[in-house]
Amino acid sequence: MKQLVAPSLLSADFGNLRPQMEMINRSECDWLHIDIMDGVFVPNISFGFPVLKYVAELCRKPLDVHLMIVQPEKFLNEVKALGAYSMNVHVEACTHLHRVVQQIKEAGMKAGVTLNPATPVSALVDIIGDVDIVMLMAVNPGFGGQKFIPHTLDKVCALRKLIDESGSGALIEVDGGVNHDTGRRLVDAGTDVLVAGSAVFRAADPLEEIRFLKNL
Repeated sequence: MKQLVAPSLLSADFGNLRPQMEMINRSECDWLHIDIMDGVFVPNISFGFPVLKYVAELCRKPLDVHLMIVQPEKFLNEVKALGAYSMNVHVEACTHLHRVVQQIKEAGMKAGVTLNPATPVSALVDIIGDVDIVMLMAVNPGFGGQKFIPHTLDKVCALRKLIDESGSGALIEVDGGVNHDTGRRLVDAGTDVLVAGSAVFRAADPLEEIRFLKNL
């Protein structure tokens, strides 16, 4: 199976949102990745649900919603109302992670969990059998366009080992600093889903960039 590609809405041109979403719809991408930030869990604020409702109406790709916020479970109904395919929450933001994962699945969405760069893969040992997606942050969350953290490749290998040994069917997703070089290395290490923001939306030909990442 080819890896999945999920362009990140955070890098889109919001002054031209409709044509940007039309490009996404025409592209070979698999998901649209949406980063929701609250200025508390991460030092930035992105966009809220009124804007995302408009995005959901325009986009025909499955929505991969990543909540970089405290108490993400409080917004489960809003994420579900978008028609989201998946809801991804941070291990570091959930006191009762297992309960949140259960609530996401009961709402009919794929359940994802995310690890910050300094959080070890071992934090997932007791939850890996219950999740559909594990996302590794290859940059510190909060801003687009950051430099890839090389240690992420070791984490992908460790996570692949944990998934295989546990019998989990979870997909490995990586967000941050994905380009031609890092994308190739991530795929070789066992990554299933590449989240690409600047690489796609700032490319001279975004459709070709998505096609390239799909065929690494």
